[in-house]
Amino acid sequence: MSPFPSAVLARATDVATVAGFRVGWSVIRRMPERTAYAVFDRIADLTVARGGGARMRANYATVRPELDDAALDALVRDGMRAYLRYYCEAFRLPVLSPDELAARVRVEGDGPVREVLAADGSLVCFLGHLGNWDLAGAWGAVHLGPVTTVAERLEPEEVFEEFLEFRTGLGMTIHPLTGGPPPFPLLREATGRRGLIPLLADRDLSRDGVEVDFCGVPARMAAGPAALALTTRRPLFPVSIRHERRDAGWGIVITFHEPVPVPESGTTRAKVAEMTQACADALGATVREHTADWHMLQPVFTKDLDRERLARAGAS
Repeated sequence: MSPFPSAVLARATDVATVAGFRVGWSVIRRMPERTAYAVFDRIADLTVARGGGARMRANYATVRPELDDAALDALVRDGMRAYLRYYCEAFRLPVLSPDELAARVRVEGDGPVREVLAADGSLVCFLGHLGNWDLAGAWGAVHLGPVTTVAERLEPEEVFEEFLEFRTGLGMTIHPLTGGPPPFPLLREATGRRGLIPLLADRDLSRDGVEVDFCGVPARMAAGPAALALTTRRPLFPVSIRHERRDAGWGIVITFHEPVPVPESGTTRAKVAEMTQACADALGATVREHTADWHMLQPVFTKDLDRERLARAGAS
């Protein structure tokens, strides 16, 4: 047994985490880009070599059951590199100019989105844990319109405050998921203004989560984006993001899929479920084709979830 109280050990871990993030903010952004990416690739490879990425591997095995062990191992390595690349890019984002942001982003299917924004309207985006959504949000805030979203409160609190300040500095309006005013009314208010409301939604264990077919397997996703779009009569766009290698390093591709149609009949809950399924279908196609860009390190498929936790949430 450790001679130190658990609270002291937890605080020591918190201090180390905060220190690590602050080193990232201050040091990584000053490195040559290729060097920074190489450092994070090395960290990713070491993480996998030491047994990290087990949950990622299980999720990948579910969506790509045709892969043998060697192919799955290679995919997990690429997936962990993509996951760490997110942080490398996040640390470097604050020093990028609007032109440098634009050079790192390629967009597909944005015509309908620009039409909504040109009419001073708003739209809701259903995102998955794909690519780099912070880079996408920063680009959108500069090159499309105001961005309002929700962020999960990280622990320790200092890390959350660092990320909140970082994202706000990029031009985004961020509402904490917990520990503040309920975010849904704030998002409803945002739909009354011109802008985009992107929400990460490919995992939800709450009582409001919707069970969907995701890549042929039952999974739980958030009802929030569809419910927000339905109740405010705003368009709902599934959005997938993936990395793309460039001559100078890496960029991302943001794909706005076709807006989800509103069902003509059914209860509100049934309509929300049908619209969420449509979003799951759009994201699932991307996950199957660009699996390594889906850095989901938590259980998402119903078969992997803690049934007691689901029961406590009223979701069983």
